[in-house]
Amino acid sequence: MTSYESKGIRSGDDKLFDAIVYVIAGIVLVVVLYPLLFIVSASFSDPVNVIEGKIWLLPQGLTIAPYQHVFENEAIWSGYGNTILYTLAGTLVNIVLTVLAAYPLSQRDLPGRTVMMVLITITMFFSGGLIPTYLLIKSMGMINTVWAMILPGAISTYNLIVMRTFFQNGIPYELQESAWIDGASNFRLLLTIVLPLSMPILAVMVLFYGVGHWNAYFNAMIYLKDRELFPLQLILREILILNQSENMGLDGAGMTERVMMAESIKYSVIIISSLPVLVLYPFVQKYFVQGVMIGSIKG
Repeated sequence: MTSYESKGIRSGDDKLFDAIVYVIAGIVLVVVLYPLLFIVSASFSDPVNVIEGKIWLLPQGLTIAPYQHVFENEAIWSGYGNTILYTLAGTLVNIVLTVLAAYPLSQRDLPGRTVMMVLITITMFFSGGLIPTYLLIKSMGMINTVWAMILPGAISTYNLIVMRTFFQNGIPYELQESAWIDGASNFRLLLTIVLPLSMPILAVMVLFYGVGHWNAYFNAMIYLKDRELFPLQLILREILILNQSENMGLDGAGMTERVMMAESIKYSVIIISSLPVLVLYPFVQKYFVQGVMIGSIKG
């Protein structure tokens, strides 16, 4: 340790480095944050100001008409309910199955562990394709059912590898050995020792899986037929397409008004679909970096 460091005095190079870091961090913050602020402002602004490009940071001509137009569609509420159901049930299934698969694969004494991990990893790069997957889902009787939104993606290979790595490197093996010596079974060890020590990685997995289910729309387009089962994303897509198609049959002032409203609705739809995820993230943010770093770098 130099005399400068021992006295808490920073050199000119250190100060210059800190300044560069702050400048870069500020630029990244603006680049990431400004689009979000713009979308929020545009969704609450007069459509005329949005079309004319007068929105820079704050709303111009404050209005909630786009949100009223969206929520007048009764299907939006059923879509919200379906998406919440798919997200909660799907995330629960994802977490349970991922834990039950990752924990055995993290054990050193599991026969054939390396071969199984190789076979599991291969599925990250190769799949059966859309048509064989559809035929499989159809043969299992899951077409136009809730299960079509939950079971096909029950385990993510990437998340499985991350969680297995966390169990393998984040939980001391000596701690597990001591539990076995005291007569604990693998199942009891998992419930009473491993899971309580794995809250960071569990929070990360809940966020990953939850966001995936919340934003899911492709499976619904393929497997669901009844509109009552549609998730929020499909309902919002219908609203956007409906407004665009209605514009095609108008002319003059009616056309202009419709185009302006459709532009504002586009931004309000983004806010409506993103808000729950934005609200959830701060509650798991403190675990996020810790869980991902431990689960992906070690081993």
